[in-house]
Amino acid sequence: MSDDENWVLYDKDPRTKIATLTLNRPEQLNAPTIGMRLRYAELLHRANIDDDVKVLVVRGEGDDFGTGQDLPEFMEAVNSEDGLLREVQLEGEDVVYPPRKNFRHGAITTQAWFTDPRGGCRTLQEFKKISIVEAKGYVYGWHFYQAGDADLVIASDDALFGHAAFRYAGAAPRMWWWAQMMGMRKFMEMVFTGRPFTAAEMAEIGFVNSVVPRDQLEAEVEKYAMACAQNRSTDVIFMQKTFFEVMKQSQGEYMGSLISGMLESMAGYGRPDQNEISTDEAIKKGLTDAVKDFDSRFPPEWRLSKKGRAQPE
Repeated sequence: MSDDENWVLYDKDPRTKIATLTLNRPEQLNAPTIGMRLRYAELLHRANIDDDVKVLVVRGEGDDFGTGQDLPEFMEAVNSEDGLLREVQLEGEDVVYPPRKNFRHGAITTQAWFTDPRGGCRTLQEFKKISIVEAKGYVYGWHFYQAGDADLVIASDDALFGHAAFRYAGAAPRMWWWAQMMGMRKFMEMVFTGRPFTAAEMAEIGFVNSVVPRDQLEAEVEKYAMACAQNRSTDVIFMQKTFFEVMKQSQGEYMGSLISGMLESMAGYGRPDQNEISTDEAIKKGLTDAVKDFDSRFPPEWRLSKKGRAQPE
């Protein structure tokens, strides 16, 4: 896939020290390609060093923050001989990627997602400035990772948080940290039912800082960003972030990345129950279609798609 450089936009205002990173692929619900995720990681690295930046706002263009990674592109990479070399930034090099049906075929990639900030999944976890996610519409999959790792989450009242992987795979990269952020019992509810949570529910458990009507979202994000930018110096923020990093590691954040990476690497070995679609079958059918079909089995208010949630049981 040929990525458009305008799919990830970055802008900074040295006067306010606020930078904005916009996922700009609304026709695909801001699904990041492999290249977009790698660029995202590169831009966060740049903002982390840049003395013109104190606060970073991460947002999506259009109606949604996003629905997770570009699954068709990813499955094409999985099914090709060396497609996943792009994930580890070795595309075109004299390197042979481990073959399919080999444990390392998937495990190398999941370890890059789960533990390496260069992979564009865990990147915000190691960001030493203040990060704010503007959450609206779908906040699923990879976008849910970003919300979980951000310092502040400002949401519109129509935002939905979750991960379709709990319906078709059973594991996802930031599980350990989501359990810390959401509380064990509520996160287990999300995992075991696969249902998305509303912005109001996420605010109630402390995952979201503020919930406002959609037409007030940008103003609310700006209010928070300006307050953070004017509060303490960038050096003090670095010290504060180091304190929170030590606290997170005392709660096993990095260890959790390794463990959940191992879990996802092995999820495909689980035998499906009778009448359950297996991961391999879902991949052959197309994950998007498989998830939509499976979604219809659940109560309307527990469905992942907005269209499905609007349909009667």
